[in-house]
Amino acid sequence: MAEAHQAVAFQFTVTPDGFDLRLSREALKHIYLSGINSWKKRLIRIKNGILRGVYPGSPTSWLVVVMATVGSSYCNMDVSLGLVSCIQRCLPEGASSETVHSHHLQSQNFPNAGLEWIPCSARPFSDRCGPYQTPQTRALFSMAIFSTGVWVMGIFFFRQTLKLLLSYHGWMFEMHGRTSHFTKIWAICVRLLSSRRPMLYSFQTSLPKLPVPSVRATIQRYLESVRPLLDDVEYYRMETLAREFQYKTAPRLQKYLVLKSWWATNYVSDWWEEYIYLRGRSPIIVNSNYYVMDLVFIKNTDVQAARLGNIVHAMVMYRRKLDREEIKPVMALGMVPMCSYQMERMFNTTRIPGKETDVLQHLTDSRHVAVYHKGRFFKVWLYEGSRLLRPRDLEMQFQRILDDPSLPQPGEEKLAALTAGGRVEWAQARQAFFSSGKNKAALDAIERAAFFVALDEESYRYDPEDEASLSLYGKALLHGNCYNRWFDKSFTLISFKNGQLGLNTEHAWADAPIIGHLWEFVLGTDSFHLGYTESGHCLGKPNPALAPPLRLQWDIPRQCQAVIESSYQVARALADDVELYCFQFLPFGKGLIKKCRTSPDAFVQIALQLAHFRDRGKFCLTYEASMTRMFREGRTETVRSCTNESTAFVQAMMEGSHMKADLQDLFRKAAEKHQNMYRLAMTGAGIDRHLFCLYVVSKYLGVSSPFLAEVLSEPWRLSTSQIPQFQIRMFDPDQHPNHLGAGGGFGPVADDGYGVSYMIAGENTIFFHISSKFSSSETNAQRFGNHIRQALLDIADLFQVPKTDS
Repeated sequence: MAEAHQAVAFQFTVTPDGFDLRLSREALKHIYLSGINSWKKRLIRIKNGILRGVYPGSPTSWLVVVMATVGSSYCNMDVSLGLVSCIQRCLPEGASSETVHSHHLQSQNFPNAGLEWIPCSARPFSDRCGPYQTPQTRALFSMAIFSTGVWVMGIFFFRQTLKLLLSYHGWMFEMHGRTSHFTKIWAICVRLLSSRRPMLYSFQTSLPKLPVPSVRATIQRYLESVRPLLDDVEYYRMETLAREFQYKTAPRLQKYLVLKSWWATNYVSDWWEEYIYLRGRSPIIVNSNYYVMDLVFIKNTDVQAARLGNIVHAMVMYRRKLDREEIKPVMALGMVPMCSYQMERMFNTTRIPGKETDVLQHLTDSRHVAVYHKGRFFKVWLYEGSRLLRPRDLEMQFQRILDDPSLPQPGEEKLAALTAGGRVEWAQARQAFFSSGKNKAALDAIERAAFFVALDEESYRYDPEDEASLSLYGKALLHGNCYNRWFDKSFTLISFKNGQLGLNTEHAWADAPIIGHLWEFVLGTDSFHLGYTESGHCLGKPNPALAPPLRLQWDIPRQCQAVIESSYQVARALADDVELYCFQFLPFGKGLIKKCRTSPDAFVQIALQLAHFRDRGKFCLTYEASMTRMFREGRTETVRSCTNESTAFVQAMMEGSHMKADLQDLFRKAAEKHQNMYRLAMTGAGIDRHLFCLYVVSKYLGVSSPFLAEVLSEPWRLSTSQIPQFQIRMFDPDQHPNHLGAGGGFGPVADDGYGVSYMIAGENTIFFHISSKFSSSETNAQRFGNHIRQALLDIADLFQVPKTDS
């Protein structure tokens, strides 16, 4: 345990001669450098807080205002309209130069007149020598106070103006190429007010709050969304329930919700995080966590430790930029800022289990990562003193773990299965077996890590010649063997033996676009900035003097081992039941879809409706995730993609008797409807988050609502999501068309439904990830995938646009 002793700054023993004190200079040096690094971070946070707090102002702009005010006084101009004089009169008066001079003369000419020198500190406050003792100083100080007030008022005015401008969303509903004069003027104003280089959180206080829709509008949209799913009798029953709720129960609930919207930053997000994620007691493996894939056409290196060294180094570089707020906020159209709140908990965050509800533990900093390999847990430091380890040093540390021949301790190998089983069982086990001693110390090392790293012994990679390889790759990322990922960490970085990577991400702290932002930065930095040697190793030379990774020590009793095994069996049953079918759609991509004069997302969503009807012979409630990040602390909203217009198109396609022109017209109506619903969801006029929050209020008040109970229990048999890409433009996709990831996926939401994620990857390809359950006799992921392929081709044929070659 030499590495453990090196981490101790001093030791002492009691001897017959007294205390024997032994200091470790190296350890003290590391403690000193760590302290310096910590204070640097604090100072950076203070500086960033000031700069963020005065955005779009700056210290330079304050100095300009002060100099302008002072300059105007020399030109005999009073730009303050008398305010400077008022401020000057309110300042405490010091002894004037005339008074001081007269006292001096009296002391010279009349030495016996009873006058004596009085120290400055002993005089009355108004007569003390101080910063205001001359009229010039008082005038300058008054002008500085006035200038600061003008500067602060200007910042407040600009921020409120920007918030007002950002509350306008009419630009989203205008046809492409038909922008109104009002929107053009609005765009110019937004660009002017946000043109100065913003920091990551500069726009947070300028973002508008998420508005609460009217109950009438929400009920109307809800009824419209379920109309194609219900026959006349069922629809009449649901309409009756909805109208009764609208006029009797909803007004009282809505008042409380509006009150919350005035008080809270966002009326949805805290309840959504708590009740949808943290209060869930079922396993988060498959049910909540999702995965993200690596670049699939580029192979930077086959050396597992080397790839990991570059990637981990890039991740910590990203964290440093995050801490310093050097990352640019995501901007829609290049000018409308998106909320960056979710990025705060990307690193140093763990979901801690509880018996009734989990909590998210977030630390301001963490200097290590936790690593799992062949049933053993390790702690790897990311810094040497205050210096971030270079990629070659990190490669050496990971290689040391790979070469370590030690065996797992009793109960250690499957320990992480606790995070994959039931939350109550994990909470009880954590309290009973991990609340003290070496188990607590080892668990703290994992939960307080920046993130978790899994070194797998298997190799996975997408082989275009073997379609099944992509599905196997996705399964390995989604759940692994159920005990080689720490599912509670904000994310687990997974490294396969052949150098391929992926992520498994916990969902409560943020949504997929946030982790996608990190992943794009990391993969771009790895490919275009860090690089490898010809032999596939990281650049540079390692420092062999670095202390090796610290092996975590456990003392896991048999009772705990039984709980671990039970959790593993629960997780294994979940994982084995998941059918995952991933494929690359080659005939066309975004390029051809745009020639059909529709949005790529609407095109795919309508194809999914057609595919589902062919697969199941009926329509179903469909969930598509959209974001509400144009509002402060916004997360997601639901787009109900199964509409009257999309079902009309599908039915016409199934009949096969309509002319192409009629089908094209029906398709365009369906696409326009979908785009309009997507825009409504993004602008705070969605259906489901409003109804969800009304339901939460009803539970707090003890109010029973049959309508809300039925709405919230409706299963989403088709749950879909589009995966974002190229959010930060780390490289030009036209110059590097092969630098494409395959996106990621998630488990099915309903036992008899499908989970579908897709990434429209560039101009010529689309990746799909389809999940279902083997236990359902009504679903088959591969069969549904084949229906999706055919639906995309059939819709493209309507427009007679030539497809690219496979």
